[in-house]
Amino acid sequence: MSIGTNIKKIREDRKLTQQQLADAVDVSFQAVSNWERDINIPDTVKLIELARFLDVSVSSITDDCLSAFVTKDAIYNWEHMKTYVKTTAKSHSLNNTLKALDYAVCAHKNQTRKNSDIPYIYHPLTLACHALAMKIMEDDILAACLLHDVVEDCGRNYCDLPVDRDVKKLVRLLTREKDSGISREKALNAYYGSIAEDSKAALIKCIDRCNNLTTMSWGLSREKKLRMINETEKYYPKLLKAVKDTPTYNDAAWLLQYQIESMLDIYKRLL
Repeated sequence: MSIGTNIKKIREDRKLTQQQLADAVDVSFQAVSNWERDINIPDTVKLIELARFLDVSVSSITDDCLSAFVTKDAIYNWEHMKTYVKTTAKSHSLNNTLKALDYAVCAHKNQTRKNSDIPYIYHPLTLACHALAMKIMEDDILAACLLHDVVEDCGRNYCDLPVDRDVKKLVRLLTREKDSGISREKALNAYYGSIAEDSKAALIKCIDRCNNLTTMSWGLSREKKLRMINETEKYYPKLLKAVKDTPTYNDAAWLLQYQIESMLDIYKRLL
């Protein structure tokens, strides 16, 4: 594919008009039109500006293989995952999980994943299915997977959660409070430090990070991707150690470490 075709495809994927792109990189509408029709090509400075604004690499614009891959934001249907979790919870009498499932679906209604049309409930359901795939059948862990974002992102109160005290404790640990007057570093140190003291919370947070790493390719800007990489490298080794130190979760720890570190390496190479 040509540079012009790549620019047009990326622009349309971002739902931008030619005029919006022109304004962003300080050129005329006609200049963008000429680029996309391969009449002219952007100079080096404009290529860099285009890449920065469109949040892609320069090679994504200049390479001739942009259309060689078909990407998708969601792998599984969230309603199928919901049915799977509900059926499993019923068959094993996981009462907290059953209550948490309906509550989470309601709490996240009309919310979508960042920069996508995917229903937000896809995320907590993925965490629960990830745990089940690792043969973790603990009611409090599965329920907390489903509820881990409802306080932070939905404005719900811990007291109103339809689960027992153990699940509420996990949700509280996993909820990052928006403190004022404290630096981001101090807040993160306190947040991850508390999670690392509880192996179940650490397990859920590692599963959460696995899913967030898979979606950050389209959900985050380059700057935020780099910040997430640094944050993961700084804090997650301690969380993984907390998981490993619990014999029951040894297999899960191996899988989680492999996925987290593999994805970090891939992102570093691509970025």
